[in-house]
Amino acid sequence: MRFINFYPPFLGAGIRVVAWDEQRITVRLALTWFNRNLFGTQFGGSLYAMCDPFFVMLLMRQLGAGYIVWDKAASIQFLKPGRGAVTATFHVPPARAAEIRARADAGEKIEPTFTAEVTDASGQVIARVEKLLYVRQKHSGV
Repeated sequence: MRFINFYPPFLGAGIRVVAWDEQRITVRLALTWFNRNLFGTQFGGSLYAMCDPFFVMLLMRQLGAGYIVWDKAASIQFLKPGRGAVTATFHVPPARAAEIRARADAGEKIEPTFTAEVTDASGQVIARVEKLLYVRQKHSGV
């Protein structure tokens, strides 16, 4: 996971994974010259980029190699200007992953929704992202 900080789009945008385990990932986005918009606040594209892959990554790790997990749709609400560094924590509880696994094992195509909030240094929510994923069990190819 630590190598994701060297992924060029994250590196250039100032996005850093600062904490992770099997259920949770915390990401920080500093406000820099490279991700500042015309108003001197966080560029919306960078705010979204910091939220993009993490629910898929967490769910893939919890489900294992026998499942397909893709992003299907996403939306972001910008609630306040980001005037400094911001953070977001992505969490997939084991019970939720187990429920998704059970439904996939029953042959369903599941489209779970996950939500995360982007907060500033004072804890104010500046953006909310919603991710719709697509999950199904891999077929054996027989």
